[in-house]
Amino acid sequence: MRLSCLSVVLPTVLLSACIVEAPGGASEAERRQATVQQVPPLALKSGANLGEKVELVGGSVTPGRIVKGEPARVTVFFKVLQPILEDYTIFVHLEDSEGKMERMNIDHKPSGGIYPTTQWKPGETVRDDFNIYIPPGSSVRSVTLWMGLWEPRSDTRMKLTNPEAVRNDGKDRILLAQIPVAP
Repeated sequence: MRLSCLSVVLPTVLLSACIVEAPGGASEAERRQATVQQVPPLALKSGANLGEKVELVGGSVTPGRIVKGEPARVTVFFKVLQPILEDYTIFVHLEDSEGKMERMNIDHKPSGGIYPTTQWKPGETVRDDFNIYIPPGSSVRSVTLWMGLWEPRSDTRMKLTNPEAVRNDGKDRILLAQIPVAP
């Protein structure tokens, strides 16, 4: 907690004021909710290194394919390597692998917004969950899930530092999965 005080002496009065900075960010309970002690076995492994600060360990899609009209749950895990000085948004691009639908952006703040990247601590593994959805009646047979970290104020993506080791598009987007869509 930070305390700042100011005193001003006027000819007949002494004015004094203190500002107590309120604690900010995630509470300890929220931090525990957003992190895991051990990553469960993953169906989708990545190992993408973003800016030498974060590793996208991998994730899972439940169920293993998308049923049109029903949400599928995606869970991803980020291992924190170094402190992050900016609040990044997780960008998610869902694209039809056959080019029949427009890209869906499922960008969101990490861990439901309770644990911003500036609070991530080296050594932690942060869990992030989100849903993907294909409307009923869509002709899509499979989708490609791209993701990464994006800083909205400067409109920049965190750089993929090991592009030769992971599937990517050369534009700092990581190919996490190609997911079948049930007929």
